[in-house]
Order: sequence, then C-alpha cells, then structure tokens
Amino acid sequence: MIVMATGNGDVGIRQATTALKEGKSAVDAVEIGIREVEINRKDRSVGLHGYPNILGVAELDALIMDGRTRNVGAVGAVKGFDHPISIARNVMEKLIHVFLVAEGAERFAAEMGFEKSTLKTPEMREIYEKHVRETLGVEDPETLQTTNELWKLSHLAVDPQKAGGTTNFIAQDGNGDICTGVSTSGWGWKYPGRLGDSPVISAGGYADNRYGAAACTGTGELCIRDGTARNVVTYMKMGMSLEEATTEGLRDMNDLTSQRIGGVTIISMDHHGAHFSGNTSEGGGSHIFMTPDMDGPETVTGVGVPYEGE
Repeated sequence: MIVMATGNGDVGIRQATTALKEGKSAVDAVEIGIREVEINRKDRSVGLHGYPNILGVAELDALIMDGRTRNVGAVGAVKGFDHPISIARNVMEKLIHVFLVAEGAERFAAEMGFEKSTLKTPEMREIYEKHVRETLGVEDPETLQTTNELWKLSHLAVDPQKAGGTTNFIAQDGNGDICTGVSTSGWGWKYPGRLGDSPVISAGGYADNRYGAAACTGTGELCIRDGTARNVVTYMKMGMSLEEATTEGLRDMNDLTSQRIGGVTIISMDHHGAHFSGNTSEGGGSHIFMTPDMDGPETVTGVGVPYEGE
C-alpha cells in the first residue's frame, strides 16, 4: 500500500495513507487526499482560492480514474463548489458519461447533494484586480465583462509561471488496485472555459492495474497535445521500466516545438507500487510518497529531461 503525490499534496497524503491502512480503496484514498488540498487556502493552484480566470472567476477541473476497471470521471470549468474531485467521482460512479463541464457539471453536483460554497476570497480578489491593472492597464475589471477583445487580452494576462500547480495523487491499496486523481484551478488568468490537461482523460491522468498509472502538471496544453499520462502507461505496457517510461514521456515534449510555453511534470507508479517522477527542467522536480508504516511523507527528487536545444 502506498500513496504518492505532487509536493502540494503534503496536506492530504497522511489522511490518504490512513485510509489505506483502514482498509479503504485506492479510489477512497485519492479522493480523501485531494479534498484536503482543495480546501488549503494557501494553495493558489487548486480549489476556489486558486488563481481565477481573466474575468476573476475560479473555474475548477478534476479527474479520478480507477485502474481496476478503467472507469473514470472528470469535470471541467466548475464554479462555486469546494470539491470537484468528489463531483468527478460521482460522475464515475453514477453516470453513463465520463466527462461533464460547466453548467452541466454544476447541475449534476447539485443533484448529487453538493452545496454551493460560501467561501469568500477577498485576498484573491485583490490579487486579481492588481494583476488586471498592472498587466492589462484596466482600472475597472468590470469592463472586461463586455469587451469583444478578451481573447487578445488573455494573451497578455496569462502568466506562464502560473500554468502549473495542480495536485496529483496516485494510490495503490491492499488489493493491488491503483487510482489516479487530479484537481486544479487551472492556469492563472486563463480565458473563460479553458480546460487544461487535468480533467482530460489520458492527458492529465491515467490508471491501469495491469501496468501502472501516471498524472501530470504544468502546461496542460502540451499534455493534451501529446496524451502524456496515457503514453507513460503505454510505454510500461510495451515493456519499459517505470523510469524509462516516464523519461520517454518527457522526451516526447521535444517534438512539440510550436507554442511550447512552460514545462511539464509527470508523477508515475508501476503495478508493483514503485514510484517515480520527472519534469522538463534540469532540476527534475520532486514528489512525495508515504506508506502506512511511515510516520510522514518523504520527498524524492525526480529526473530532469530539459527540452533539447534549450
């Protein structure tokens, strides 16, 4: 039994690991861990306190995939709910569909008994208004609601440094079942309705008990174009080791030479419970992991696979 996560999962990995120790499933553990990140007010890349879109509205995305059945649920551009990961799980378990967005996802959440959040984020509103003034030269953010050139302004507003974030969890339970989960508030100051890789099955996350699982963070547009998470699992299916598969998934980014903004991080686990990570920088980033016999999570440095020629 083991749980791994991106660094910001440190607020939830203990709870996720405890769930496994108590006999809960990998799906339970992933949801439990991610819910803690979604309500962490210090995290600006996940939950309603994360960076909003260019209109100042937080739009949340999430995905959860059960590697035993390869059932999956995902939601995108959800407004006003604290826990998109739990809505995504309900999509997986209650619907014949696998992916809901915007108003449809919000209606479904209400039908499932989720209540609209009462969370107020005045500090984020101040950050947003300051960003709009200083980056776009717009004194009154309300004028953005009616402009016909929001698409042009979005090029100026988006910050490549805020393309990443996201929380990724992968867990394997006592039955050997694997689950992947992802949750994010997305790219800071994004165009309304933008979806990154996080809720996109095969791009932001994928799990298959037979081989392993992977999840991504960073510039989601790159992972969508490449199908990154599924690629890593497929490479394991083809016989590559966990390290080789993850490294190859990062190397795939070399061919995406147009509109290659920012970088990508991958965390991965094979069907034996071995874990690994890497990103498209020299440093390689890191991930955390924890097993039921550990007092707390440990940090592991990942492999660095920088873009060729850079």
